Amino acid sequence: MPALPLPALHASHAGTWLRDANGATRSCSKGEAIMAAADTPLLLLNAPLVASRLGYPDLSGLDLLELFAFIHPARFCVPTPKGLAHALELDEPKDDASVPALLQRAAGTLLDHCEDPAWPEREGAWSALQSLARMRWPWAGVLAPHIARPERAEKWLFSRLPEWEDAPERPQPRQIALAPAEIEAQLAALTGEGAEVREGQRSYAGEAGHVFAPRKAERTPHLLLAQAGTGIGKTLGYLSPASLWARQSGGTVWVSTFTKNLQRQLRSESRRAWPERRADGSRPVVVRKGRENYLCLLNLEDALQGGFGGRAAVLAQLVARWATYSRDGDIVGGDLPGWLGTLFPRRGIAALTDQRGECVYAGCPHYRKCFIERSARASAQADLVIANHALVMVNAARGRDHAQRPTRVVFDEGHHVFEAADSTFAAALTGQEAIELRRWIIGPEKKSRGRRRGLAARLADVASYDEEGGKAVEAAIHAAEALPSDGWLQRLGDNEPSGPVEALLAAVRSLAYARDESGQEAGYGIETEIAQLPGPFIEVAQQAASALSAIRSPLMKLGTRLEAVLEDAPDWLDGQTRARIEGARHSLGWRVDLLAAWEALLDRMGGPADPEFVDWLAVDRSDAREFDIGIHRRWLDPMKPFARVVLEPAHGVMLTSATLKDGDDWESAIARSGAPHIDTTPRLSAAESPFDYAANAEVLIVTDIAKGDIPALAGAYARIIETCGGGVLGLFTAIRRLRAVHGRIADRLAREGLPLYAQHVDPIDTGTLVDIFRDDPAASLLGTDALRDGVDVPGKSLRCVVMEQVPWPRPTILHRARRATQGGNAYDDRIIRARLAQAFGRLIRSKDDRGHFVVLSAAFPSRLLSAFPPGTPVMRLTLEEALQRLAKGVCGIGEPPDDVTSGIGEGSAGA
Repeated sequence: MPALPLPALHASHAGTWLRDANGATRSCSKGEAIMAAADTPLLLLNAPLVASRLGYPDLSGLDLLELFAFIHPARFCVPTPKGLAHALELDEPKDDASVPALLQRAAGTLLDHCEDPAWPEREGAWSALQSLARMRWPWAGVLAPHIARPERAEKWLFSRLPEWEDAPERPQPRQIALAPAEIEAQLAALTGEGAEVREGQRSYAGEAGHVFAPRKAERTPHLLLAQAGTGIGKTLGYLSPASLWARQSGGTVWVSTFTKNLQRQLRSESRRAWPERRADGSRPVVVRKGRENYLCLLNLEDALQGGFGGRAAVLAQLVARWATYSRDGDIVGGDLPGWLGTLFPRRGIAALTDQRGECVYAGCPHYRKCFIERSARASAQADLVIANHALVMVNAARGRDHAQRPTRVVFDEGHHVFEAADSTFAAALTGQEAIELRRWIIGPEKKSRGRRRGLAARLADVASYDEEGGKAVEAAIHAAEALPSDGWLQRLGDNEPSGPVEALLAAVRSLAYARDESGQEAGYGIETEIAQLPGPFIEVAQQAASALSAIRSPLMKLGTRLEAVLEDAPDWLDGQTRARIEGARHSLGWRVDLLAAWEALLDRMGGPADPEFVDWLAVDRSDAREFDIGIHRRWLDPMKPFARVVLEPAHGVMLTSATLKDGDDWESAIARSGAPHIDTTPRLSAAESPFDYAANAEVLIVTDIAKGDIPALAGAYARIIETCGGGVLGLFTAIRRLRAVHGRIADRLAREGLPLYAQHVDPIDTGTLVDIFRDDPAASLLGTDALRDGVDVPGKSLRCVVMEQVPWPRPTILHRARRATQGGNAYDDRIIRARLAQAFGRLIRSKDDRGHFVVLSAAFPSRLLSAFPPGTPVMRLTLEEALQRLAKGVCGIGEPPDDVTSGIGEGSAGA
């Protein structure tokens, strides 16, 4: 495998290295590297990351990640030199200076793959390359000699994709009760012969079996709250009765998660219980996500035919290559490499999905090949559907097919159900939401590119057939002119709003700034409660409400006319047109409900507050730039609509997590499950972790880092990472502090061979950052909330978790309202203990893991220490003393420092 004789560039925080086409590698300055890249295309790995290292955003070249995505679409690769070497079975580079030579070898290896007769992704490559050559893709000329023209013309992507097939509706599941002995036998079969018998897992599986018993009364599901400590094996614990029930009853079980990582784990574990395919070719296990997670073939076709220009057009071609080989078309968290979208302009991937419910359903020429429809139909026939919390709730609330709504549900990561419900059942009248509604009704602005169509285009045949329906469409389009249009944010900044809704948003903005007492920097959003509103604001709100009502009325009438057309079907109404009209009715119903919620929100302006809701005005900002303005409404207790929409129709629901309850207290877990709003008492179960935290983990509370001292904080992080030799996960409560710390220490650590990555700094998606961290034991990762939960990095890659301070809740208007009704300080403490427990849970993921949990805050109240597992040693000490223990790798109670007092009891969080 000869190396590709082209110059190569590598840049890290440790320095910059340049290798000539056939010469030696040399260290160079950033300016020299930039000049070299401007003169001739260079081999690079992850061009945006290299550009950020050089401080030169316009950097371009021959990115090996793009080449890998073209040659091996739908194949995984960690986007680092080490990861690329592993993916191509090459030797790892021994240091940064060796990376340019690796890039040349890797490029040569990839080109060799193209000439291999057994290259599995050959189909469609030549045709895609011709299109990419016309776009002047840098790799096109390099690839051309290595990809032979096929003897027969290659089929276009949309001809190659298979069509989904309709299947008869599944009958109702049989009513059965699972015997404990059956569940134990199934658990033994799934864990495998010779597997360790874990009493906690056996007991947990037996408890989970109760969820699948026949329901005794309408609207009273079996409800189980099951805490399962890390290491119990809860996935196989609940899959044992679930798989048994699905087989015996012929029904479908939904397992819902909060994170994509757990969805991937579930898909893997489910193979123990179900085959990949049944005898008839159907899949017994289906991963189901929201529409915005799947590639929209109509959007892709538009992009391929000129809807995308420049670099975005190259992305569309690479996505088309991937679509041919994708398992299920999941473009967000599926088998499309997470790093691919970050190589191209922002929102490129998002523009290829159905972000705003704009689907035309059966009116789409690719309807029979649609990934979304395929997934929905497959889930109707599946034994197990793996979904996320938001989708389960949305599907229960407004699913198109009532027969497919879940009735047996396991909510894994159940501690997140409350916040998922909080978001799902919220209402927000904002500029972004309003302009999307305008585009859905009217269509895109005249200067916009893309295939989005308004109501008139989507329902032209109905409007021409049904005069009243046509008038309703025209009335809705005319009324929607009152909604914000392109440029609304600029007009509000210039104090020149256009129309009643923009006038309302201008009033919201003005009042929010007038009442702001936060004293926060311009990069943060501001909010103010809806109280003591001035008269002019109330008047503007009433005018906006009237404008929204004028939109809702013709939409409701249009829905009635569509229903009439379906009932008294004309001759031209074939099956596909009927499906399109039914889809339009569903979308109309959603928008009518949205408008009604907005009107209810505005009707509250100037009147008494509704005690069930919390309302406020907000200006959302990021890095000193306003990006949305609006009025927000949340349920004070979002589990009330959750209970009505999800729990009451269900027959059995299980909420499970390692951090479900607060210590020994179930009260909060019960309240956050929705149980108080239905006529049933939940069954409670707790299985403690089998891990020996006393011997394998330690909590170190560092007492000599002053709050707000960024140099000291950065120095502490650097020394901890150096002492541990990497393997550190750093968790921050503020992006500003994360960036400040990263900026101070990244170069220093890189020179010592300790790469440091960070959310909100590196141009890499969070999932890929975790993949990089997991792949390199010398790497460390800094992040915020997204890394506190759902990150599974067992082994030596994660040896130390560091929190920069106690994770206090943000004092928002919503938090203040809930705090006032749920115990004040005790409510705050429950939230903090849950966050600490989730963060600590990242540390010990298997029985062989050992590590330290460090908090860089002297102001750590002892009442919060119960967040840690019983028996975990807790020590308050100086940074120097903490570094000594980290250097020794000391864990457990065995060797406490002489002058350190324990944080609780006799040095144990459980004492």
